[in-house]
Amino acid sequence: MDLRYKLNDRPPLGQLLMYSMQWFVLAVAVVTTSLFIAVGSPAERVLYAQKVFALMGVATIVQALWGHRMPIVVGPASVLLVGIITALAAQGEAVNTNKIYTALIVGGVIVTLLSLGRMIERLQSIFTPRIVIVIMMLIAFTLGPTIKNLIFPAGEEARHVFGLWFTLLGVPAMALASSKLRGVAKSLLVPAALIVGCVIYYSIYGGLGSVMDKFSASEGALLLPALEVDWSMIAAFVFCYIALLINDIGSIQSLGAMLQVEDLQKRSRRGVSLTGLFNIAAGAMGVIGPVNYSMSPGVIASSNCASRYAIVPAGLALVVCAFVPDLIAVMSAIPNTVIGVILLYLMGTQLAASFSMLATSDSARNFEECLIVGLPVMVALVFGIIPMSVIPAMLRPIIGNGFVMGVVTVMLLEHVILRQKK
Repeated sequence: MDLRYKLNDRPPLGQLLMYSMQWFVLAVAVVTTSLFIAVGSPAERVLYAQKVFALMGVATIVQALWGHRMPIVVGPASVLLVGIITALAAQGEAVNTNKIYTALIVGGVIVTLLSLGRMIERLQSIFTPRIVIVIMMLIAFTLGPTIKNLIFPAGEEARHVFGLWFTLLGVPAMALASSKLRGVAKSLLVPAALIVGCVIYYSIYGGLGSVMDKFSASEGALLLPALEVDWSMIAAFVFCYIALLINDIGSIQSLGAMLQVEDLQKRSRRGVSLTGLFNIAAGAMGVIGPVNYSMSPGVIASSNCASRYAIVPAGLALVVCAFVPDLIAVMSAIPNTVIGVILLYLMGTQLAASFSMLATSDSARNFEECLIVGLPVMVALVFGIIPMSVIPAMLRPIIGNGFVMGVVTVMLLEHVILRQKK
C-alpha cells in the first residue's frame, strides 16, 4: 500500500493533529455507544463515563507506544457489553455489580496468562473460521433485545412512534451513506449519525437543559468497594473473554498483515497481554473492559497515514475528556433511541462481515457445515429469552446467557458432534 506516512513515521505537528482528530472522533463514538449500561444515579453514571474515557485513552496510548505499536482504536468490547447486560438481567432487581466486575478481573487475568509463551498460536487452531464466524453472529443477535429496549424504552410509550420512524428512516439512510461515501467521510459516518440523531431528537422533544442539569456532577468510588466471587458468573464471562481474545488477535493481525510488519506474532502477544492487563484494571474500576477494534484498516486506507504516533494525541484527548464532567455530560446525554439505532446499524455491518467471511472462507459447503452455523444462533436466541425463574439461581449466568450457550453449542458441534475428518 502506498502510504504517505508509514508505521514509525512522525508527521509534522499540524498534520499529526489533523490525523489525530479523525482517530479521536471515532474513539468518542465507540465509547459513547456503550455508556448506556452504567447503573446508579446520574452523578454515578457520569463518573462511570469518566472512568471509561480515561481507561480507553490510556490503553490507546500504551498500546501504540509499547504494546502492539500500531494505530488501532481501543474501545469498550461489544462481547463484554453482551455479558454485562445479560448478567444484569439475570440478577433482576437485586443488582450486584461487584460480582460482574470481579468476573472481569478474572477474565483479564486469564487473557494475560494466555498471551504468554505460545498459547495464542495453539488456541488459534481450536477457533476455526466457522467458530469465529458464529461468534461474530452471536454478538449481533444477542444484542437484539437490548437494541429493542433502547429504541422503545419502557415507560416512554409516547416516544415509541418516534423510535419506529427514526429506525425506518435512519438505518437505510446510514446504509446509503456508507455505500456512497469514500475516504475520511465514510469513516466519520457513525459520529455524524450520532450528532444528527441528537439534533433531531432534542429539536422535537427539547429538554436538553434539564438533562444537562442532572449530569452536572459526578460521584462514587473510583474502585470496586469489594471483590465478590460468583463462580457461575465467572464461568459465563470466560466464554465472553474467549470471544474477546479472538477479536483482539484478529484486529492486531489483520492490520499487521495490511502494513506487512515483520514481527507480527511478537506484536500480537504484547498487544493481547496489555488488553488483559487493562481488563483487570477495568474490573477493578467497575467499568467495561477494552479491546482493539478492527475498524483501523479502513481509517488508514482512507487517510494514507499509518503512523502510530497519530493516534497518541487522540488517546490524550480522551484522558482530558475524563477530567471535564460537563463535557462527559454532553456525551452522556445522547438519547437511548439514537444509540439503539446506531447499534442496530453497527450490528448489521457485523453480520454482513460474518456472512462475507462465511463466503470467502468456504465454511458452509454442505448441510452439516451450515447446521454448525445456524443451530448455535437459534440456541442463543431461545436461551436469551427463556424465563429466568425456570433456571437454578447458580446457573443463571451461564444458561440464561444466550451468547454463552451459543458458543458452547458451536464448540460442541464443530469439535465433537459433527467433527469432520481432516
